[in-house]
Amino acid sequence: MGGIGKTTLARIVYNKMSPHFEGKSFLADIREVSNKCGLVSLQKQLLSQILPDECFNFFNVHEGNAVISHNLSHKKVLVVLDDVDNVQHLKCLVGRRNWFGLGSRIVVTTRDEHLLRSYGVDGVYKPTTLNPDDALRLFNLKAFHSDTVPKDDFIELSEHVVRYADGLPLALEVLGSFLCEREKNIFLDIACFFNGEEKDFVSKVLDGCEFFSDIGIDILIKKSLIKVHEDKYLW
Repeated sequence: MGGIGKTTLARIVYNKMSPHFEGKSFLADIREVSNKCGLVSLQKQLLSQILPDECFNFFNVHEGNAVISHNLSHKKVLVVLDDVDNVQHLKCLVGRRNWFGLGSRIVVTTRDEHLLRSYGVDGVYKPTTLNPDDALRLFNLKAFHSDTVPKDDFIELSEHVVRYADGLPLALEVLGSFLCEREKNIFLDIACFFNGEEKDFVSKVLDGCEFFSDIGIDILIKKSLIKVHEDKYLW
C-alpha cells in the first residue's frame, strides 16, 4: 500500500546496518528516476555511492551490468532499491547474486509483491498500519507539534481523524499538516482582516471557509499569537 511507510522503514534499516558493510547505496524513487533519467543513470548512481572515488563511463545498461558485477563482486555491500515497479530495475541494478560479495544484502521496497516473488527474493516483509495509539501520536505530532494526547477540546477531533485515516501513516501526516496549515491561515486572516472584531463573528466567517476556527483560535491564544480583549474581541 502506498504511504504505509516502506521507504521510512528501509531508510531506518539502511542507517542502522550500513556501518557493517564495505559499501552502501540507497537508490530512492527508482520508478520516478528511471522514467525521467533512465536506468543507466541509476547504475552510475549505485556505483558512485559505493565507490565515490572512481569515475564510471558507460552508455547502455549492458555495459553497466558488466561494470557493476566486475567492481562489486568481491565487496560486501548494502543496497536499498526504493519504489521498484519493474523487473528491469532489478535485472539492471542488482542482477544476480554473484554481482556482489559474500554477506551483501539487497533491500527492495515495492507495492508489487508478485515482482519480488517472481525474482526469487529470500523473504518478504509486509508493513502494517499503525495501531490507534501510535496513529494518534503521529497525528498530534503533525497537527499540534506534540506527540502527547491533546487537551480535552481536541481529543474528539483527533480520534475522528485517526479513525478516518485507518492507521495509514501518510494519511495521518497529510491530515495533520493540513490542520496545522489551517491554523496559520486563521492567524493571517485575523491579523489582516479581523483584528479587533468579535470572536463569535470571526468564528462564523472562518467556519464558512472550512477552517476549524474554535480549535485554531484556541491554539493561537495558547501560543500567545492572539489574545481576547474584554472576553470578546480578537487582537
